[in-house]
Amino acid sequence: MPRLSALLLLALVSPALAGGPPADEDWPCPQRRTGAISRAAIWAGPEAQGRWEDDDAAAALARKLASRRTPIDEAGGLIAAFANQAGADKDKRLTLVFEGTLDLINSERAKVMASIARYARGQKALAARVRDDADKAADAQDSQGQGDITTPEALEKAHPELKWDKRIFDDRAQALTYVCESPVLLEKRAFALARALQEKL
Repeated sequence: MPRLSALLLLALVSPALAGGPPADEDWPCPQRRTGAISRAAIWAGPEAQGRWEDDDAAAALARKLASRRTPIDEAGGLIAAFANQAGADKDKRLTLVFEGTLDLINSERAKVMASIARYARGQKALAARVRDDADKAADAQDSQGQGDITTPEALEKAHPELKWDKRIFDDRAQALTYVCESPVLLEKRAFALARALQEKL
């Protein structure tokens, strides 16, 4: 029969530790981990001719559009100004802008997803440490004749290090909920920019 002290110690730990492992242990986000944003999924315009990096003006606009520092509501004006100056090659050059924008967003998204995976591995290691500390604390209670501690509040007082570890874990888990939104926001940005560029073709 499990010791009551051990069960109560685990009750102090975030519920995230109590559940089973996710399908992808390196991916803690509720959104499914997917590969790069597909060109075909967001672009119905022409195929690119040439490399976007070779057109300085197109590359500069792509970098500006891909940057999250540029508000989406400013994108239309930037694209319109570029289209007005592009002349007869407007469609070709707008397509290069799209290619550059998508490449840059996919690159940033891949970095964000890699950092989320590293963060998840850190959380997994911290969860293991908290479980180990809980077991050790339970053993110490039994050896010291403290088996009568039967409330989470009393255990927090007797083992403040567990409360601190739990707080660290929960703070990191809370931060992760915001970080998990980043890939989704980048996908939405890519879709919105593709639509804005296609409107000028």
